[in-house]
Amino acid sequence: MKRIYLVPTVLMSCVSLTFAQKKESDTLKDENKLTDIEEVVMIGYGSQKKSDVTGAVGSVKSEDFNKGMVANVGQLLQGKVAGVNVANVSGEPGANQNIIIRGVGSLRSGTTPLYVIDGFVIDNSNTGTANNPMNFINPDDIESLDILKDASAAAIYGARGANGVIIITTKKGKKGRTQMNLSSNLTISNLANKMNVFGADEFRRQVTAAGGKLDDMGGNTDWQDELTRTGVSKNVNFSAAGATDTSNYYAALGYEDQEGILHNSNLKRYSGRINVSQKAFDGRVNIDFNLNGVRTENNRPNSTDVVSTMLTWNPTYPAYTNDAPTTVFNNGAFNPLIRRQIYKDFTTNNRILANVSPSVEIIKGLTYKLNLGIDYSTAERVIQNIPHAIPLEIGTLNLSNYSNNNTLVENTLTYKFKINSHDFNVMAGHSYQRLMLTSRGWYYQNFPINGIEPQYQIPAAGATNQTTSVIANKNELQSWFGRVNYDFQDKYLLTATLRADGSSKFGANNKYGIFPSVAAGWNISKEKFLSDVEQINNLKLRASWGKTGNQEIPGKVTKKSYQADASGTAQATYPLNDSGNYPIGVYLVRADNPDLQWEVTTQTNIGLDFGILNNRLTGTVDFFRKISDNIISVINTVDPIEPAPTMWKNIPNMQINNTGWEISLHYNSNPDKAFTYSIGGNASFIKNEVKNSPYKVISTGEAQGPGTTNAVINGYINNEPIGTFYVREFLGLSENGTNIFRDVNGDGIITDNDRVAAGSALPDFTYNIYLKAAYKNFDLGLNFNGVSGNMIYNNTASTLFSRGRLGLSHNTTDAATQFPNESVNNTNVISTRYLEKGDFFRLNNATLGYNLNPKILGIGEHIRNIRFSVTAQNLFVITKYSGFDPEINTGLSQGGIQSFGIDYVTYPKARSFVFGVNVAF
Repeated sequence: MKRIYLVPTVLMSCVSLTFAQKKESDTLKDENKLTDIEEVVMIGYGSQKKSDVTGAVGSVKSEDFNKGMVANVGQLLQGKVAGVNVANVSGEPGANQNIIIRGVGSLRSGTTPLYVIDGFVIDNSNTGTANNPMNFINPDDIESLDILKDASAAAIYGARGANGVIIITTKKGKKGRTQMNLSSNLTISNLANKMNVFGADEFRRQVTAAGGKLDDMGGNTDWQDELTRTGVSKNVNFSAAGATDTSNYYAALGYEDQEGILHNSNLKRYSGRINVSQKAFDGRVNIDFNLNGVRTENNRPNSTDVVSTMLTWNPTYPAYTNDAPTTVFNNGAFNPLIRRQIYKDFTTNNRILANVSPSVEIIKGLTYKLNLGIDYSTAERVIQNIPHAIPLEIGTLNLSNYSNNNTLVENTLTYKFKINSHDFNVMAGHSYQRLMLTSRGWYYQNFPINGIEPQYQIPAAGATNQTTSVIANKNELQSWFGRVNYDFQDKYLLTATLRADGSSKFGANNKYGIFPSVAAGWNISKEKFLSDVEQINNLKLRASWGKTGNQEIPGKVTKKSYQADASGTAQATYPLNDSGNYPIGVYLVRADNPDLQWEVTTQTNIGLDFGILNNRLTGTVDFFRKISDNIISVINTVDPIEPAPTMWKNIPNMQINNTGWEISLHYNSNPDKAFTYSIGGNASFIKNEVKNSPYKVISTGEAQGPGTTNAVINGYINNEPIGTFYVREFLGLSENGTNIFRDVNGDGIITDNDRVAAGSALPDFTYNIYLKAAYKNFDLGLNFNGVSGNMIYNNTASTLFSRGRLGLSHNTTDAATQFPNESVNNTNVISTRYLEKGDFFRLNNATLGYNLNPKILGIGEHIRNIRFSVTAQNLFVITKYSGFDPEINTGLSQGGIQSFGIDYVTYPKARSFVFGVNVAF
């Protein structure tokens, strides 16, 4: 049955108020506004007019960002660019996201694109943060996002661009008087969708019907209400910016406190930014300086424990006795309201990103530029259980320190010149990047119960089970690159790129990879045969081909992945005989492979850009084919004389193929009318497939829960889509109430050999729709998004909602009563029984705003604009999925390979209302 979760009242009837910033330019007309094809987009080591771009590049400006409570770049971007699928897979403040640009193309590198902030290449491999490392940049400081989707656009970043590139440009000062902005908002969040577990009366009936022993304490508790809360979040930003003929500056301070809907869940961010540019010697010398300092504080609950408890805890247990939390229940378990007072998980992260870019025009058209920068991050994470008497907790402490030091030095020469109607832009450069990542960990237990948290009494910890760990990864990248842009009469465009990347992760013979690309464009609308066709304002055909690389494998300081690695043991058998043990021993855990090479992705793209009706209707259509080969993975060795069980290797002949279409359409009404509107959207169709894999299945996701832990759920299967579920096919129940599975091979025995490919976790169709409207001082914005063609494995249901657990007096949903004759001893084997369709259609956010003219209040001399707005996020979702939300992935990865489409007691999503005010001085 289709389920629709709606807010029952209109936005303006909400008790809570939301305030979200919106630029004055959103509602004020600008006669000098550039047309879409004249806009400038960043392409890596430079910029181009949109009309001159030959690759597949998507661009989103700040006025088009998603509004509301936003913690990171992915939330700004969701639904804005065709071919870029951003899935907010958890409701935790600042949670990680799955960002997939044109499909998954690798086993080991995940799906995360490369981020470049103001020319600095970011590395987020070990920042020590438990949540999204991109939470460190304040979204309010971002001016634009440019997404390099095809290989022609991304190849300039060579080894780093296989998953696509997101170029982040922060705000600069604009010429004119100093502009100051103060924005503040308040967000009210609640659980968007409660799971339909049994209430107390129905629970009593169902446990009895299942033949279980009812553990009834006479209560009537909704544990989802008790263990969630109304989250109240706050955000304040102040900025000042200005510019002259020779300089500009932008300075900003920000504070954000996002409160999650689970207790002990919040993310705080304190940010400061300074961007300065200075010109000298008649503009021939220019210096850009960017400095961003951020502190984040992240408090996390044990969400897996909390969510499983609120779904399965006996509703007849009273949450409180005599106005205090009930201490212990009949079965000896203790109240989860007490558990949340004992457990703490707190991370602090301090991060500084700074780069300086001086440039000098040596002769006319020839410019040298240096880009020198550092990204330095330190973090401390504390996970502890505080000692407690009732219930008895001995007290434990996990303490971890992290350091990430990323240094970048780049030199480029750019020469722009023109010969008659031939325009050339030639760029050559060298890049050196050094990454040093370290972490140290300590574990202690057995603390005295003295009211002091374990973090502050390490010397008092017991002598047993104290452990330490140290990890250090070092990697160096050296690259030479070049690009030629050629333009003839603004009609015929050509771009050629070549980059050679060298990585310390590979041996001497395979250290360097070569990544070329070429693209061509034809501005058909500028040909004479279309000059008289007034309805066609822009028509451009594009085609590109190129290669990008992947080297995202471990790079330890002492042993690289291509080298053999060893470990120590306290007791090792003497290697010549088994006569006795010696106190210290060393054994190989990985064999060497000096032939390890770069993984390579080759992509072809054909695109068409068009604009008609005075560019009021614009659009883009792209076809792409993306093939990844030379796939890197760690494999189990099978040679009986091989001295180590594993080694890193390029899997011969294996390919990961992605083929698809992207369509974008945008329509703007007549801007001279009092009522204006724009409507549009984008859609992506993608087919991915694993080819020539020598393995039956490479697991990407493993199950959790009693009886199924570590069982394969989905993976890479030959001739099947990525993330295909590989499970037994459920046919129903036998007469004695046990599972019946299809005997695929007909041998009369049900084993793992009878598993079938049962659909993919990745959608083959994603779409997004937007609507904007404005009348006088009011404006409205709606953003919808949806997916189709994917499946979800409900590991929550398979683990928690079985007939057997109901018989043991655990709460469940009606999934446990779907088959009245089911035996309480029936097993929860991984099967299609727990596969559900993941299709959904969501109203992602809706914003209603009003711009107040300060002149009405007599303060127009000092204040340019005052804007009020209310934004609703996750207003409704239409889906058949029975869990909290269909946009899900718990991340049950196996062997370092990213999982997809598995739901295991994930932090639920909230519905939020954001009320805010923005004052422009």
